[in-house]
Amino acid sequence: MLKKAGESSGLEFNSPAHGNWNIVHTGMLLPEAIQIYVCADNCMRGVVLTAAEMNAADRFSFVIVEAEDLLNGNLEDVTIEGVADVLKKRGDHPKAVLLFTVCLHHFLGCDLERVYEELEARFPEIFFIRCYMDPIMQKHGLTPDQKLRKSIYDALPERNAGKSDSERSVTILGSDFALDETSDIKRLLKAENIEVRELPTCDSWKAYENLADSRIFIACYPPGKYGLESQAERLGKKALYLPGSFDYEEIIRQWRMLEQTVTESVRDAEIDETIEREIALCEAVLKKTRQIIGDAQIMIDHTFHPRPLELAKLLLTHGFSVTRIYLDAVNPEEKATFEWLKQQYPGLSYEPTIHPEMRVRPRKEENILAIGQKAAWFTGTKHFVNLVEGAGLYGFDGIRKVAGLMIEAWQEEKDPEDLIIRKGWGCESCI
Repeated sequence: MLKKAGESSGLEFNSPAHGNWNIVHTGMLLPEAIQIYVCADNCMRGVVLTAAEMNAADRFSFVIVEAEDLLNGNLEDVTIEGVADVLKKRGDHPKAVLLFTVCLHHFLGCDLERVYEELEARFPEIFFIRCYMDPIMQKHGLTPDQKLRKSIYDALPERNAGKSDSERSVTILGSDFALDETSDIKRLLKAENIEVRELPTCDSWKAYENLADSRIFIACYPPGKYGLESQAERLGKKALYLPGSFDYEEIIRQWRMLEQTVTESVRDAEIDETIEREIALCEAVLKKTRQIIGDAQIMIDHTFHPRPLELAKLLLTHGFSVTRIYLDAVNPEEKATFEWLKQQYPGLSYEPTIHPEMRVRPRKEENILAIGQKAAWFTGTKHFVNLVEGAGLYGFDGIRKVAGLMIEAWQEEKDPEDLIIRKGWGCESCI
């Protein structure tokens, strides 16, 4: 039931598993900045509630567009004056404003360049970041999420630190979560005395600007790839796309690529020895996990990690009973894995999460370990791994941590009705 290429979109079901981040959550990562949305009030409800649930309403404002504004053809003036009014009423001026324009601006051919030029002239001390809440583009071209993961770094200055400084730091772009301190990337770079800089750890505008000082930019989260390539080109940085993976061979390739880039040399013997040790640790942990979980059915969903098919392959080849994957489309990066799974495990089932009939599917299944919030909701199990977007997991270390989370989920029950409705898993929430 996976969606086929070119298939038109129709009515879709949205399960109440809301842990994945949205554009409001991601925008809040930028310190000393506020967000302003310009749209009709019916579209404003969700983004307003997201800001409130994060206890960040003081960093969120909006301008309501009325029907008469559309009829009078002055959407540019409504946007400019509305944003200016918001800023004048604030007791302070932020370092940056993430200004979100919407579908209406596209439909009516709004002159957005005029809007930004006027606002920049009136408030020269503020950096206006071009952001979009245009779900009409969700199925075509870049999504609002991808565009935001580029634009949120537009305020990084074009500057070069001293050579020694830039070579002693690496900046990771495009992720909502900071990498775990024990992740492969951080361990490799720490061994070379190289600092890792990430937006989720920035607590000031100065710390944000310092992201620009690194010689190397890295993206580990696929939706951040577009932003990585754009910002690396703009700022003259070396770009490395190292997406999180569960495939030993790809992890090894990324280890070598990173090592060669930061040291400009390849220490094959030393790396081979380290990799052999890392794989042995993974194998031991997976064996232990399999002994604890036994033949319990495992079901995985695409919100848990960008590579759910690779995770399924890893578990299946280590004796686990993976029986179902909740997936709406196959990521091109996993196409080869998908074909391999179809050939080697033809009984593995694939279920959509957005098909309308999923709303009435029975949700009480026994002896299930769910990996991901949507898998937990669709099965009704209390044994589930509660994590989204891969969080800070990466590489061999990520494999071992997933195994540990599986053991924890199997041995300790959770309440899916309480946990998976919380928007922006990992964000501060008042729910």
